[in-house]
Amino acid sequence: MREMAQSERLDFIAEGLTIILTSARGFWNAAEKLTDNPREASVLEGFAEEESAKALILLDLVRCPPSKVDGRIGRIVKNFYSHLARLIYAKAQSWRPVNVEQLQDYVDSERQGHYLEGGMSEYILPNWAIYSRESTLYADIEQHEDGVPQWSDPTLFSSLGIHTRPFALTLIEALDAVGVFSRAGLEAASDIWGTVDFRAKEHSGHVRDLTRQLAKRLEDEELVSESATQEHVRWFHQFWQMPMYNLDFTMIPASLDQLNADREAAYWSEVGYEHHGDY
Repeated sequence: MREMAQSERLDFIAEGLTIILTSARGFWNAAEKLTDNPREASVLEGFAEEESAKALILLDLVRCPPSKVDGRIGRIVKNFYSHLARLIYAKAQSWRPVNVEQLQDYVDSERQGHYLEGGMSEYILPNWAIYSRESTLYADIEQHEDGVPQWSDPTLFSSLGIHTRPFALTLIEALDAVGVFSRAGLEAASDIWGTVDFRAKEHSGHVRDLTRQLAKRLEDEELVSESATQEHVRWFHQFWQMPMYNLDFTMIPASLDQLNADREAAYWSEVGYEHHGDY
């Protein structure tokens, strides 16, 4: 897409969004039918979520100021193919950051390579989004700090048959219903959202204003689907996250030394708190 002119790029994305939405719906519809196979249903639910995130990533390419696209398209396309970026993108749609800087902070908390868990931070665990994805997909051999290998059973890791429609899927269905996925809708989104470069201090007020402008243009150009409901409109206005084309989604490596230092600090903080409580 890097070598495409803006008009050609919008044509290409409009075609792809329909394919992605159909794919995501297919995975979710199949997941709903597997009531007796919770692990397999969880896998398909995850696929539906990641497919939906692909659409949101492409829409951020559309919302990026056209003069900035050439310098950012590499990162955006990398996110499109990254499991971690897609999982964070999907989760981020329900967050309520004040501005882009805070949104990056939220993303940073989700892209840590390892983290501490337990009442005394005694466990070192890998990135949860990737670990839960892989542990549901595959039977695997794990090795913990004691060096003893053990099996990871995906049938035990999956949920107990409780599945919910992926948040990101509901959102992209709403965006499609109100006309954003149409070729003219993408052009409208580019024209309107491209006037603001979401870099640091840009905030939720900008999002509300630009969303209202886009809603009016979609209505004026009669791009809203006849099947659109008030619920679709509500999701469009309330849950489409501010553009994330400037954010970093790459995994943050954590050294064992740093994790051990953090663990020790957490231990002494807890011990100090308990000691203080004795008085």
